[in-house]
Amino acid sequence: MLDPSFLFAQSLSGLTAAMFLFLIASGLSLVFGVLRVLNFAHGTFYMLGAYSAYQIVLWIGPGPGTFWVAALGAALGIAVLGGLIERLLFRHLYGKEELYHLLFTYALVLILSDAAKILWGTQQKSVSRPPGLAGAFTLFGVTVPYYNLFILLLGPAIALGFWFMLQRTRVGRFIRAAALDRETLGTLGVNVSGLYTGVFVLASFLGGLGGALVTPVRTIVPGMDTEIIVEAFVVVVIGGLGSFWGTFLGALIYGQVLSFGILLFPRFSIFSVFALMAAVLILRPWGLLGRPLK
Repeated sequence: MLDPSFLFAQSLSGLTAAMFLFLIASGLSLVFGVLRVLNFAHGTFYMLGAYSAYQIVLWIGPGPGTFWVAALGAALGIAVLGGLIERLLFRHLYGKEELYHLLFTYALVLILSDAAKILWGTQQKSVSRPPGLAGAFTLFGVTVPYYNLFILLLGPAIALGFWFMLQRTRVGRFIRAAALDRETLGTLGVNVSGLYTGVFVLASFLGGLGGALVTPVRTIVPGMDTEIIVEAFVVVVIGGLGSFWGTFLGALIYGQVLSFGILLFPRFSIFSVFALMAAVLILRPWGLLGRPLK
């Protein structure tokens, strides 16, 4: 158990899980931070992204670039779906109590989950790893799949890209301003309604992309949306609702606690994560890097 190679392998496993979670939780945190909506249906976008990638692979057939086309196509498709849902439904929730958000989005989860079962059935589905990332290499005595390395690099790349967009671009300044004071931003001539739609589309894209990218390492089954949304909520609660870097930190902590919790306390690994969340809520209710809501 104290073998450095074994500990390194556990740490890498936790980091890989953390990067997948960050892709999902970042969209959830973005929607709450800007739109102030608790989107319980975000996990369903993740599930639909996985099913869509599987379907596109079936349509195109095997090939060197099939997986990447399927992943991008699935993410874009879920982004379009998210934009339609925001335009037609979500905009009626803005400014209302969080209970309405949860009830409405949970109803949306039930509807979309049943639709997925009708379209794809209840049998397990899977997608093969892309040919270029199918192998593995050895690092410090640990076998690391190339696909896992890709995910480990993709997570920080997306985090830095988002940071640059939010801090160094005009759209990013508008997004940060909308999170603070929507009315004042609207009086300055900014199309806040269109900005909200764009934010929701971006968050949906991340959810769909996370679902598409997870297909080579996890089976696609009904109910995977409920499992991931619980994990994503734990991540954003630990890091701080609406905090982008808090979400990244929360995902890292969640991945390591879960990975080493399985190693040290196999029967209580999930309990250790929720115990950590409870401790954060008691000591710092707004999360590690979050801010108190006024």
